[in-house]
Amino acid sequence: MNKTALYGLILGVFIPVTAYFIMRFIPPANVMPYRLFYDDVRKTVKNGKETDDTVWSRVPDFQLTNQQGEKVSWKNLEGKVIVANFFFTRCPQICPRLTENMKRLQEAVKNNNRAGTNEANFVQFLSITVDPLHDSVAELKKYADRFQINPQNWWLLTGDKKQIYDLALNGMKLGINETEVDTAFIHSQSMVLIDKDRVIRARHDSLGNIKLYNGLDSNDVKNIAEDIILLRLEKEKKGKFFLADELPLIGVVMLVAVLGVIVLVFVLKTKKSI
Repeated sequence: MNKTALYGLILGVFIPVTAYFIMRFIPPANVMPYRLFYDDVRKTVKNGKETDDTVWSRVPDFQLTNQQGEKVSWKNLEGKVIVANFFFTRCPQICPRLTENMKRLQEAVKNNNRAGTNEANFVQFLSITVDPLHDSVAELKKYADRFQINPQNWWLLTGDKKQIYDLALNGMKLGINETEVDTAFIHSQSMVLIDKDRVIRARHDSLGNIKLYNGLDSNDVKNIAEDIILLRLEKEKKGKFFLADELPLIGVVMLVAVLGVIVLVFVLKTKKSI
């Protein structure tokens, strides 16, 4: 084996291995939103090692009706990232602002979508009324028309009051209080981000605490738009080839290796001709 071939072989092995480990352990620019609530932590033993296996809280199923008069549940949302909030159509100030920000969020996700259709159908927006006695399907349709809401991936939902309040209080850990004043409900202004496994996700605040996204805060709306895309790209735990998620990285490493070999051969030929 001549020196050129030997150097090429060494370089062809050294560069990919070195580049792989450097790139593999560079901290990612984007951090996945954190899982927020858990039900239990179980001890499991695998290959003689004991590990903690967290059982994350899942938002419970529901049976509600959207502004199109369609009965919907989690069966209609399987495999989708969900953004949910609570509102009511007679709300004079907060709800219109929440709705406008949800619409901006919908447009931001659509514009940032890099996979799927232009409507970004991997995400579904849910606005659930806390005043179902008044907010019939007809009222929700009026509200949807007022804000030009696209029903393809944004549902306004109504239904059984007890189920809605239980979904808010116990399922999404949000507060709702009904007052004696007409049209006055105290409800959360949060946008709740739910992953494909029905687990609530969120970011850390400046103090390191995990908090939900404030639907009235433009910066939080920007953050949740970014996190929706991150959840869209999150690795599936089952059903993949074990190197499937490393294919882009492997491709970059191999390109670096090929370029390295070409440069080495060029340098050696240049030296030989001198």
